[in-house]
Amino acid sequence: MWFNKNIENVLQELNVDAATGLSDAEVSKRLEIYGHNKLKAQQRKSVIRMFLEQMNDWLIYVLMAAVIITIFLSEYIDAVIILAVIIINAVLGVYQELKANKAIEALQKMSSPKSLLRRNGQVVEVEADNIVPGDIIILETGRFVGADLRLIEDANLQIEESALTGESVPAEKKAHAVAEDPETPLGDRENMAFMSTMVTYGRGTGVAVETGMNTEIGKIADIIENEAQEKTPLEKRLDELGKTLGFIAIGICVLIFILSWVQGRDLAEMFLTSVSLAVASIPEGLAAIVAVVLSIGVTQMSKRNAIIKRLPAVETLGSVNIICSDKTGTLTQNKMTVVKYFTSEGVVKIDRHSDRVSNTAALLTTGMILASDATYEDGKGTGDPTEIALLAMGDTLQIDRKQLNEQYSRENELAFDSDRKLMSTLVKNGNKYRVFTKGAIGSLLDISTHYLVNGEHVPMTEDYKKQIKAEAGKMSDEALRTLGLAYREAGSYQESDELERDLTFVGFVGMIDPPREEVKPSIALAKSAGITTIMITGDHKNTAFAIGKDLGIADDINTAITGKEFDKIPEAELAEKVKDYRIYARVSPEHKVKIVRGLKANGNIVSMTGDGVNDAPSLNAADIGVAMGITGTDVAKGAADMILTDDNFSTIVKAIEQGRNIYNNIKKSVIFLLTCNLGEVIAMFVSLLIGWQAPLIATQLLWINLITDSLPAIALGMDPGDPDVMKDKPRPPKESFFANGAGLQAILGGLLIGGLTIVAYWYGYYEHGYAPHDADVPADVLEYARTMAFMVLVCSQLFYALAIRSRTKLIVKIGVFSNKVLIGAIVAGIGLQLLVMLIPFMRDAFKLQMLDSKGWLMAIGLGLVPLLLAELHKLFIKKKPA
Repeated sequence: MWFNKNIENVLQELNVDAATGLSDAEVSKRLEIYGHNKLKAQQRKSVIRMFLEQMNDWLIYVLMAAVIITIFLSEYIDAVIILAVIIINAVLGVYQELKANKAIEALQKMSSPKSLLRRNGQVVEVEADNIVPGDIIILETGRFVGADLRLIEDANLQIEESALTGESVPAEKKAHAVAEDPETPLGDRENMAFMSTMVTYGRGTGVAVETGMNTEIGKIADIIENEAQEKTPLEKRLDELGKTLGFIAIGICVLIFILSWVQGRDLAEMFLTSVSLAVASIPEGLAAIVAVVLSIGVTQMSKRNAIIKRLPAVETLGSVNIICSDKTGTLTQNKMTVVKYFTSEGVVKIDRHSDRVSNTAALLTTGMILASDATYEDGKGTGDPTEIALLAMGDTLQIDRKQLNEQYSRENELAFDSDRKLMSTLVKNGNKYRVFTKGAIGSLLDISTHYLVNGEHVPMTEDYKKQIKAEAGKMSDEALRTLGLAYREAGSYQESDELERDLTFVGFVGMIDPPREEVKPSIALAKSAGITTIMITGDHKNTAFAIGKDLGIADDINTAITGKEFDKIPEAELAEKVKDYRIYARVSPEHKVKIVRGLKANGNIVSMTGDGVNDAPSLNAADIGVAMGITGTDVAKGAADMILTDDNFSTIVKAIEQGRNIYNNIKKSVIFLLTCNLGEVIAMFVSLLIGWQAPLIATQLLWINLITDSLPAIALGMDPGDPDVMKDKPRPPKESFFANGAGLQAILGGLLIGGLTIVAYWYGYYEHGYAPHDADVPADVLEYARTMAFMVLVCSQLFYALAIRSRTKLIVKIGVFSNKVLIGAIVAGIGLQLLVMLIPFMRDAFKLQMLDSKGWLMAIGLGLVPLLLAELHKLFIKKKPA
């Protein structure tokens, strides 16, 4: 490990002189050995391959068989419709895939700036992809780091590493530090700088030790590339359903054909009937219905600040029972904020609405502002996040910073040094000079001779020091970062080496990256819905726990664990142990992926939120990866399934609610389709089994299938959301469409609809003085009986769509017209039926007869029975979640 070696050993191992750098000849040799300093391009699928992969699905196989059968039956319109469904579904899938999985490209863009190098004894600027191990790289404020470096020089060097480590403040670097522990976390490697991070303060020099895919960011790219893309729960269920329906369809064809052969029927006619029934038993509109419902859900969610990249991910949200969230920028504001300050007057919480502060507090704030190099205007700042927070504190306490800067001029300064941990400035106001020194409290107390108490400069005593340190310790326990201030009046200009002496200690401030205001109630709502929130962050354990406790994620420090501690858990116990923790601190990208996989191994559906490059692998590994749209990196957005345009944690909870409702709607459509198709199969099979003529012919079956498998099913998928859906616990990931009585509902509904169709068929004979088993039945009577069956089957299915909207709530409670699309679909279906009946050439084409008044009353009456019985059943069952 490079961070475990001293500078001399590193330079010797890389065979380079830090003063001159590599020669051009040596660079050429190393380029051949190590390759260019860029990330390996992800192998892209061709559009044709993506299209074919979309076709590799059991339901698609069944639909393709349906196309062949309908062409064989000369039903070309049906064949075209089914084929269009298949193609549209595949095109939608390809479109979504083309938009997604761009994480590697985003990483490549991030890692290609220019760098300052020392080569041939001269400083030159080169493209970062030409850096090789052994190159001497010069770091300046504002420059990106071009490779992973072992630092060899530093001057107050600070590097913004939040995209890799998750820490909200820049990391201070020490070139001469040597880490003894080979498992030192990424954020604690003080002598290293990493590719694609940015220098925010100071300067330094480093030697490139890793390039390209061997860098820390390269390892992330490798994890993303090699992470297998799993099917969503919905995709798995539809795949299983497709297989089941395929076998059922084949079974129906064979069974009816054998039955017809045994009974001595016309085999040619019965072959057409059996394959027509097989086609009718397959809900060929299901794929299109799911695509339409998901697309509608995507549109609705985009209006609620959640952009979905993969359609099935909408439904997966409804199954989520664990949300793994990054801390910085997701649960917190990613903005250091001063929340308390301490002076001899005590601890004061900062309140925007407080009265004017005391003179001591004003002096504390003034000194913090004047000893700062940051800028902050209109809510936007530049410079060190800590100093920006101090300027914002001045605004909150109504200190006029503009007037201060006009009143005081900076005459001299002593820059921050990581050894001293102090920064001092000499300012002038008129003819008066004043020194302000800010920094670590311990360092300030060492050089402070007095303490400002009630406006008086009293000698600093050990008791005062103990009191100050005790208060600072309390703030540290709350995960606040403390920064102190001391000052003295100077009679004249002071040299830099004279500034930090004989100071009077004024006080200190406590700052933190605070939680977002809306996060806490969202976590509580998620908890009430059976969803556990887990924090996974690169920050320190105490800081993470303090935030987690405040948000209600954890209330016991024992539920927090560091990455170093996590590594000690045996692989065999991982899946069991991950259930015990709510906060994971000081973790690496590899840890995050390992945690997500451990949670998934327990059967959980895991959502992972994040915004940094370090979050990308875990976003990719989770069932649902959620990236921040405002603060999120392109890498995180590319790896995620969903992007929050408002960076609001509460949007995730709203999206989960939407996902649950979408799944419920898809389930309604599936149960409705299978109920209707089962009714058709029962009516046909029972009639043939008892020796009757087939109650429906092939063209009638296909027509019924066209009406009921399209508009009503789609309309059910557009049902308004259930306001009580978040009162339910998360749906088990392996739960089928037929769980919780839905399968029994489909069977009973199918039996009822099939039975009523048989009754209507019998009544058609009975009305004309015949029975279905009579030998010499006139053709027009047979057609009349089939017309009765035809009308009742369609009417019962269309009206039953109203009842299936909820298994427990009456249609009057839901609102008959609350789903106007469904009402329109029912009206349209009945209208099409009437057209077939009333237009003579269509009536003849379908071999139907005009019904008399008794026939119409019977058809409408029997058609309403499934709806009425379903509503009566709801009155007598114990109320359960819809």
